[in-house]
Amino acid sequence: MPRHATRFTITALTSALLLSACASLEPQAITEEQNRQRIVDDQARMYRDQEPVTTPITFYEAAARALKYNLDYRLKLMESALASDLRDVSSHEMLPRLVASAGYAGRNNDSGGTSIGIEDREESLRPSTSEDRYRTLYGLGLSWSLLDFGVAYYRTQQKADQMLMADERRRKVAQNVLQDVRNAYWRALAAQRLMPEVDQLLARTHRALTQAREAENKGLLPRQEILAYQRALLDSVYLLTVRRQDLEFAQAELSALMSLPPKTRMVLADMPEPQLPQIGAGIDQLELLSLQNRPEIMEEWYRKRVNEKDLKIAKAQLWPNVTFDYGYRYDSNSLAYNSHWNATGLQVSMNLLKLLQLPSLNAAQASQGNTDDMRRIALSMAILTQVRVGALRYQLARQEVTFSDESLRVDQSLLNYAQAAQRNNLGSELELIRAEGRYLLSRYQREAAFSSAQAAWGRLYNSIGLDILPAEIDKHDVKTLANEIHRTLNEQEQKRLLVTQQGTPYAQPSL
Repeated sequence: MPRHATRFTITALTSALLLSACASLEPQAITEEQNRQRIVDDQARMYRDQEPVTTPITFYEAAARALKYNLDYRLKLMESALASDLRDVSSHEMLPRLVASAGYAGRNNDSGGTSIGIEDREESLRPSTSEDRYRTLYGLGLSWSLLDFGVAYYRTQQKADQMLMADERRRKVAQNVLQDVRNAYWRALAAQRLMPEVDQLLARTHRALTQAREAENKGLLPRQEILAYQRALLDSVYLLTVRRQDLEFAQAELSALMSLPPKTRMVLADMPEPQLPQIGAGIDQLELLSLQNRPEIMEEWYRKRVNEKDLKIAKAQLWPNVTFDYGYRYDSNSLAYNSHWNATGLQVSMNLLKLLQLPSLNAAQASQGNTDDMRRIALSMAILTQVRVGALRYQLARQEVTFSDESLRVDQSLLNYAQAAQRNNLGSELELIRAEGRYLLSRYQREAAFSSAQAAWGRLYNSIGLDILPAEIDKHDVKTLANEIHRTLNEQEQKRLLVTQQGTPYAQPSL
């Protein structure tokens, strides 16, 4: 076969292979079976390795389950681990490069050459070669670059700061989860207490409403009076139904926060209500604690250091780069006098035009620092506002609990009076149902006021940024973790929120 025909055949085969490779890069949609399998796998991973619910759940156990199994918190844990791994990867980039190589070289003819005189341009040597057509090559080289070392050094510091930022985000998620649990738990407990009574009263109200309609049709009572009773019953049904929906939502929210598997029966521990704490720390001390502990402020501080490293890297690239190379080489060329040798090199290079960037980098560094400081200061001001509003909201929530206790006492007395005055006639039965409805609504309002006060306390605790967890929660079971959360919360509250070092009382803030 002629040489040009052989080359054409090789070219055609190569083109066919490239085209077939490009065709295989067409987008491949996920099949329905793959999608179903993904759903099954994801659902299994959502609830994998969870401790079963065997006893009534206390508040601290609910918090422990939420923090141990909450998917958002687990995601932040993985992000922290990823940041740590990336820091370790960056630290290895500071090491010199040690490259081992092996290869095979060949050609279909001899390389070689001749030489001509510089002055007379006459050929002085006949064509010759000093290289075999086919030979093997080996090498082991060590190289080190000053610029690469400096960039890797700053990158490693950046990754370390980003790891700390990830830890602060994990802290914030943990604090938010605890706040959400505190808000949902007491509403869910109120639902567990009230829903059976609400359901019973709704059934009685529907029966009374049916009786009232029958009395209207038979003319047993004046029409205006019976319609007024029906209106009162319908209002009671509406209010009770709305409150019942709120109670159901609270239970569903708490179950989702704890990542309980579907159809898991959730029973909360119906223990006596804890006493609402009275704040003993002054507003100035609370603000100082928030500036010291809030994860967002610490994250902004680390972000400023990351931004500073970016500008330091840009400046490092302006200066001369020193590269050192040392290596061992082997060539199987039989025509070479030395088939193996050691190679050493030292090179200094610098892009002089890059020095023109120095004034702009200095200006950018100043602007970046001012921007980072202003962002942190603005965030600090927002946090101080949160602390003041949170403290005031908690005080108002405590007052609302006191008012709801008084309302519940009055409605309890009215219910007792209606029960004592009940007669065997329709009007008294309807009045008793209305009294029971008012009493249940008062109980709901009292439970809602208490849960709101707990939520306000949780927001105040969260606005200060106090920690609630041990270093590693995966090593603790739910019971141990619940005890640790209980101990930590009590310790933080007793030392930092309820009393001061000077024993000064808390002054209600003015907005």
